[in-house]
Amino acid sequence: MRATVSKRMRIFGALIGLVVAAGISAATSVDAHAVLPALPNTVQQWNKVAEDTVVASGAFQGEGEVYMSYAATAVYDAVVAIEGGYEPYGPAISAPPGASVDCAVVEATYRTLVHYFSSNATLVATLNGHYSDALSNLSGCTADGGRGTTVGLAAAKSIIELRTGDGRLTPIATTSSFATNDPGPGVWRLTPPFAVAQTPWLGSVQPFLLKSPGQFQTEPPTPLMSRAWVRAFNEVKTYGRATNSPRTAEQTAIARFYTANVIRQFNIAARDLATAHLLSRLPTARLLAMVNTASADALMSVLNAKYRFLFWRPVTAIDPTAVTADGYGPVPGFDDGNPATAEEPGWRPLVATPNHPEYPGAHGTNTSAMAEVFSEFLGTDNIDLDLHGFDATGPAGNLNAVRHYDTADELRSEVVDARLWGGIHYRFSSEAGVQLGRKVAHYGLNHAFKPAN
Repeated sequence: MRATVSKRMRIFGALIGLVVAAGISAATSVDAHAVLPALPNTVQQWNKVAEDTVVASGAFQGEGEVYMSYAATAVYDAVVAIEGGYEPYGPAISAPPGASVDCAVVEATYRTLVHYFSSNATLVATLNGHYSDALSNLSGCTADGGRGTTVGLAAAKSIIELRTGDGRLTPIATTSSFATNDPGPGVWRLTPPFAVAQTPWLGSVQPFLLKSPGQFQTEPPTPLMSRAWVRAFNEVKTYGRATNSPRTAEQTAIARFYTANVIRQFNIAARDLATAHLLSRLPTARLLAMVNTASADALMSVLNAKYRFLFWRPVTAIDPTAVTADGYGPVPGFDDGNPATAEEPGWRPLVATPNHPEYPGAHGTNTSAMAEVFSEFLGTDNIDLDLHGFDATGPAGNLNAVRHYDTADELRSEVVDARLWGGIHYRFSSEAGVQLGRKVAHYGLNHAFKPAN
């Protein structure tokens, strides 16, 4: 594993330079805000449009992956309808001969996103600009008699109908009620900065690939009176603290690397992989559908488990005085009752604790699912993957840091360490997440996006 830009990324940069040069001359007649992303094919281009739209909506990452999956499956079904070769995700769509794949991709993505974000005038205006730009570069999508547009529209309508009533709640970033446990040691409480519980409802949404969000169960968290708990408590207390930690500078950078938005992180990785392997539109559409649906299902599964176990975060276990009047129990909070651990008032993690329960780890679950997607798509655990993440020396929300992973297991191992070094997960929690994510993705990819016949 190395934190360098690989030869594959340099090739990617050269290709992008050619595309940008071509795109500048093609887009001189449209406003700058309407210029489409410069990417090698239409599937990648409109995946980036979807990514930008979803992130700009303010959706939390698991919630956002639901919207990404709506668009990705519509695109996949539209391309499969025209090119064949794989089973559709939804009901089969009949495509007339000569239908334009590019026009189908544009229409499927645009119609899906406009449907789900119709109440956000700013997002719709941006989408309209991209749509106009695309049509101007595709001769208005009339050269094929509008056949591609018809296929794309049918794919969008099919996914919208298929997912109606799937359990998604609106508006964006809304919370919901959930069953609570009696207050006591080990029970989750709100953590600094005390935001409301994040998307409990996501754990009840109908998955895209699984039968139910609780299909794969994890073992309960480590008992508080066990030696394993003492080891886990002391490890995160020592290495995850904001100050006076023996973490190295590299470990601190890795912890912050994994605070990047996972929607961007893994869609960028998928597009980069498609470019590096010179994938055409069909396998690119398949890969992006696999990435987003597996991610959505992994995050639904982990939220289902989190709000079932309601296990406390390290900051609550280590510093009972960190608890505030959150409506979930007394103030201050509880210590663990284990004489072999030592609480520390004022202890804080390196990374701000996410506003949902601890166990299992969501990043471990999602990252492991993504590792499985790339492994199964490529047919090898040697994924040779570059991943973009947060660089603490850059602006907020950046993905300027790049780390390289030769194998899927390298990626899984590092995310476990990263969340521990960030002070927001016990090691056993991320390890449980890694197992969960791998199961979710493996099952899902063996039941969808398969070769025809």
